[in-house]
Amino acid sequence: MAFPRLRVLKIATALALSLATCASMAATSLKIGTVVWIGYGPFYVAEALDLFKKYNLKVSLQIFSDPALIPSAISSGAVDGGMLTYDQVIGQVAAGRMQKVVMPIDYSNGGDAIVATKAITKVSEFKGKKIGFNPLSPSDFLLSYALKVNKLTDKDITAVSMTPETVPAGMASGQLPIGVTYEPSLSQILSQGGGKKFHVVFSSKDAPGLIADVLVFDEKKIASMPTEISGVIKGYLDGMAYMKAKPDEAAIIIGKAMGVSAKEVKEQLTGVHNIALSEMPKAFAKGKETTSYFASGDIIGTLLKAKGQITTVPPTESTFDARFVNALIKK
Repeated sequence: MAFPRLRVLKIATALALSLATCASMAATSLKIGTVVWIGYGPFYVAEALDLFKKYNLKVSLQIFSDPALIPSAISSGAVDGGMLTYDQVIGQVAAGRMQKVVMPIDYSNGGDAIVATKAITKVSEFKGKKIGFNPLSPSDFLLSYALKVNKLTDKDITAVSMTPETVPAGMASGQLPIGVTYEPSLSQILSQGGGKKFHVVFSSKDAPGLIADVLVFDEKKIASMPTEISGVIKGYLDGMAYMKAKPDEAAIIIGKAMGVSAKEVKEQLTGVHNIALSEMPKAFAKGKETTSYFASGDIIGTLLKAKGQITTVPPTESTFDARFVNALIKK
């Protein structure tokens, strides 16, 4: 009777080892804070198709209605990382919160814009007008930049605080002649009145790379989970590859995530440039073009300081960690 007992013991041991192995291989769950934005299409695809699974990750995108809330969510640990605009990163680092860029995602190429009634044709005509936008957000930054290059300041306009999603309704009511927002809210405004009521006066296309979306993690997270962060980046790149290989299927997936049609997704994609892996090192390298963080960071930091949002402009090197992108490039 000893043999059956030995066999049972071996089976039990093997089962225990199997369970332990499965437990050790259980996917790590990560929450990434984001907003609804066409430039995040590769992430929407990667989440929907579970493309992070091969990297032993379960990534859940946490949608925020206000992008200004994501940095604090990262700091509190409510999310593990987030998708921010580069100006937000500069603001966080200037305040001593070391949230660093680990990967460039995209830069707006017309997807962020200042829209106005047909009667207003140029930024210089904004003086004395009400303008609806979300304070301390990319919309605020885009407006400040447009005013500056047209020799105006924030004091020359009447600011009306609202989220990007509420700008279309504010303009439709007739109470706001000018609004600042991004896709898909931008298209909603431009389609009002059969497309004859409002038009774009200034957009991110006028300064390519200036409004850049980035993947951000806190310095402590970067130190404690480098393998997982690398997996997130790889999953994103897989999502981007899927978009190129199967654009129609990808548009349907992205449309569901954004609450728009596949046709609208394709239209909105023209207003953004998703950065390929081969292009990513340029963002971290010193350069004079605004597609380099050193160039755009200088402009952004100066504007933020002038607005009193930061007291000192942090060194550009302190706002990013290029190790993950560089490692992938070498491979």
